[in-house]
Amino acid sequence: MNSALIRAAIVGSTGYGGVELIRLLQSHPKVTVTSVISSSTAGAPIAEGFPHLTEIRTDLLDGLDVDLIRGKADVVFLATPHGVSMKLAPEFLAAGLKVIDLSGDFRLKSGEVYRQWYKHEPADQELVERAVYGLSEVYGEQVAKSDFISNPGCFTTTSLLGLYPAVKAGWIDPNSIIIDAKSGVSGAGRGLNLSSHYSEINENFKAYKINRHQHTPEIEQVLTEAAGRPVVTTFTTHLVPMTRGIMATMYASLTEKRSDADFVELYRQFYEGRKFVRVRPAGHWPATKEVYGTNYCDIGFSVDERTGRLTIISVTDNLVKGAAGQAIQNLNLLMNWDETLGLQFTPVYP
Repeated sequence: MNSALIRAAIVGSTGYGGVELIRLLQSHPKVTVTSVISSSTAGAPIAEGFPHLTEIRTDLLDGLDVDLIRGKADVVFLATPHGVSMKLAPEFLAAGLKVIDLSGDFRLKSGEVYRQWYKHEPADQELVERAVYGLSEVYGEQVAKSDFISNPGCFTTTSLLGLYPAVKAGWIDPNSIIIDAKSGVSGAGRGLNLSSHYSEINENFKAYKINRHQHTPEIEQVLTEAAGRPVVTTFTTHLVPMTRGIMATMYASLTEKRSDADFVELYRQFYEGRKFVRVRPAGHWPATKEVYGTNYCDIGFSVDERTGRLTIISVTDNLVKGAAGQAIQNLNLLMNWDETLGLQFTPVYP
């Protein structure tokens, strides 16, 4: 199968994540989208809701029929709300399909932690254990051996790529970490929501889900593994009046004296060969516009000698590296293709 064109189905294809998957997969040389599935608008042209997709190869939205999808696809992307993927993934896996889930249903290994943060009953524990956490630059080897990937959250990807090497190396105190993260409005999805109305968000800047964002335990789960001991963080999210982009500004206490150049070298070595993480030179810090529309994560540093703390700036496009792009990167890894295949876009600027 590795040398053949594989067939992809996208379930939940009328949300921003699903639509971004469709857009990106049109440029993939080894994938064809054979089915886009929406239970609410089955039988309608997808261009009816998204006119920019007029030229896609799949004309009509399919309904959710596992037998039909099994005959049309080799891999299924689940771009569904939390609580839905856990019901669908077992059926697709049993049908012999590879599954890449973009929801949060399989990210947390503890069912009790999932119940606490997502306010849903957790998925079957056996399936949770089977799912490989798809933070590509950290768990790529495990992804390559799996048929079931749990794609990380957008805030989580941005934060973890910025923090993981320093925590793993023991250069920062993991329990001193504060994450101050901002997201564009597309992170809230396409559904109607008062907080994302134009008049609510325009010329406005606000924090939300303070101390209760569901990506908190996801971040702590990975950092706990990196540190080799329990890690607890302070994680605050903000909504900013832009469409795409995430910036995570992170603070942590140094365990010993280090320079900006030390961190640049550490991160460049850690991410060597991983083309989607770009580490800025000392004294240079990234902005969200510099990764817009791409699968890049750009990272910069500043050591404050006065306070003994490190500031890390990490930016991504929440719909690409934070969702659809990383899902495709994981597909490339599990198919043993070059992980950049179909994702080599230059950022849209300005």
